[in-house]
Amino acid sequence: MRNKFLLLCGVMALSAGSLWAQNALQRSFKDIDDTYMLQYTTTGRNDKTPLWLQANKHGVSSTDDNNRYARLSLSHRAEADSAHKWRIGYGIDLVLASHFTSKFFVQQFYADFDYRWLRLSVGAKQRPMELKNNELSTGSQTFGINAHPIPQVRLEVPKYVRPFRGADWLALKGHFGYGLLTDGGWQQDYVDKHLPQGLAPGDYAPHYAKSVRYHSKAAYVKLGNAKRFPLTFEGGLEWATFFGGKIFNADDVFGNNFTKKAGLKDMVKAIYSGGSDENDSDYANAGGNTLGSWLARLNYEGSGWSASVYMDHFFEDHSQVFFEYGWRDALLGVEVNLPKNPIVGTVVYEYMNTRNQTGPVYHDHTAAVPDQVSGIDNYYNHTLYAGWQHWGQTLGNPLFISPLYADNGSLAFIGNRFRAHHLGLKGQPTENLSYRVMATYQSNWGTYSKPFDRVRYQTNLLFEVGYDFSKIKALKGTKATLGLGIDRGSLTGDNVGLQFTIIYDDLF
Repeated sequence: MRNKFLLLCGVMALSAGSLWAQNALQRSFKDIDDTYMLQYTTTGRNDKTPLWLQANKHGVSSTDDNNRYARLSLSHRAEADSAHKWRIGYGIDLVLASHFTSKFFVQQFYADFDYRWLRLSVGAKQRPMELKNNELSTGSQTFGINAHPIPQVRLEVPKYVRPFRGADWLALKGHFGYGLLTDGGWQQDYVDKHLPQGLAPGDYAPHYAKSVRYHSKAAYVKLGNAKRFPLTFEGGLEWATFFGGKIFNADDVFGNNFTKKAGLKDMVKAIYSGGSDENDSDYANAGGNTLGSWLARLNYEGSGWSASVYMDHFFEDHSQVFFEYGWRDALLGVEVNLPKNPIVGTVVYEYMNTRNQTGPVYHDHTAAVPDQVSGIDNYYNHTLYAGWQHWGQTLGNPLFISPLYADNGSLAFIGNRFRAHHLGLKGQPTENLSYRVMATYQSNWGTYSKPFDRVRYQTNLLFEVGYDFSKIKALKGTKATLGLGIDRGSLTGDNVGLQFTIIYDDLF
C-alpha cells in the first residue's frame, strides 16, 4: 500500500515541481522561499516514553525505549505566491528512525494547487488543529495532531474567506476529502505477533483491517470583526468516516473475515453515514466507523492581550449529534494571551469529561421494536475497524491513551471514560529563550464493556526549554529544545524521560 502511495505522490510532486518551476521563472531568485529543515531528536527514558514527550507530534514519536530519529524536509508554501491567482505548494518530509513502528517512513509528501481562496490538496500533509492552541492544548477530539497524517485528496478553503461583499462580519472555511489509511500491514503484524499458537475458528483474537478508506469533512464559521468590535465567535463541525477495506477477526472472533465495499455508492454513503455493517444483525447502524465533533470558540481581543473560551463536543454516533440525550461530555477550555512580559505569555486551562457516552444502556430500534435507547457509545472503539487510530496512535486527543501504550496486541482503546484537568503555560523570558510547561491530571474508569477494577489516576508533566541561536551568525537558523517528561500513576505508569531536539531550517 505504501509503494502505491509513494508512486502516486511522486507523480503529483513531479507535476507540482514542473508548475512551480514555470511560476518561479516569473520571479527573481531572491523571492523563492523554499524552506528546508534538518532535525535530530533523541529521547531517553526509564520505561515507556512520557505522554507529553511523544503526544501531539503528528505521529513522529514513539513509546519505545530510547528512541531517536533524523528528519529532512523540503517545502514551499502556496501562500508565498500571494500575488498570483494560481499558486503551487508542495512538501516532502523523510524520517529515519530507531525504536519506532518503522525504521524509515515518509511523513509528508503532498502538492497544493490553489486558485484564489480555493485549494486542491493531494497527498499526506500535517495540518494544525482548528480553534485550539496547537502547543498547549491537550488536542482536538476528532482531527488531532497526534498521529501520522492520512494521505488524501481534498478540496478545501484553508483560510477564512468572506463570501458576501459588504458582509465583513461573516467568514467561512472548511474541507471535503477522501483518503486511504497506510497502516494495514502494520496492524496485521502488531496483532499477529501477540496471538497465541493453535487458535481455532471462533477463538478470541483482536480485530484489525487493511486497505481502509477514509472520508473527512469540516465546516467553520466566524462571526464578527475584531477591528470593529472586540468580541468574535467561531464555530464548526468536524466529521469523519472509515469505510471499505478487508476486515479480519470481526467482533474479535478469529477467522471472522470479510471485505467491505468501497465503490462510488459507498463513498456517497460515507458522506451522510448511510448504509450498515455486516455484523449489525437486526439492529442496523451506520456503515463504517463514523464520528465527529461540534466546536465553538468565543474570542475577546483586548489592547495587547486576548482571551478565549471554547468547547469541543465529541459524538460517536447519532445519539450525541444533537440534544436528544443531552451533552454531558465535552472538552471545555480557556486560553489567555497576556500583554508582553518576560514571565508568562500564554495560559491554557482545559477540563475534559467523557464518562457519560449517552449512558450505560444501549438498544437500537427495529421494525418489531420501535422504541430506541442509545447509549454505550464506546468512544474511539469499533467492532470492525481498529478504532480512531493510525499506526497505533490516536487520531484525536491523546488523553484517550493510544493502543501502543498498552502493547497487548489489541488496537482497542482501553480507557475511554475519564475526567481530566489540564494546564499549559508558555513564555519567552528573553529574545532567544523560551519555555513550555504542561500538567495533566486524569481519573479513568476504563470502558463500559471492560471497566477497570478500580479507578486509575494519572499525572503527566512536561518541562521544556528552547533556545534560538540565530543571533550567532555561524548558527543562524539553528534552534534546540530540551524537554523533561514525568508520568506518575496507574494508567500509563511511572515514567521519566529526557528529550533533546536540534533543528536547522533556512530558506533557499
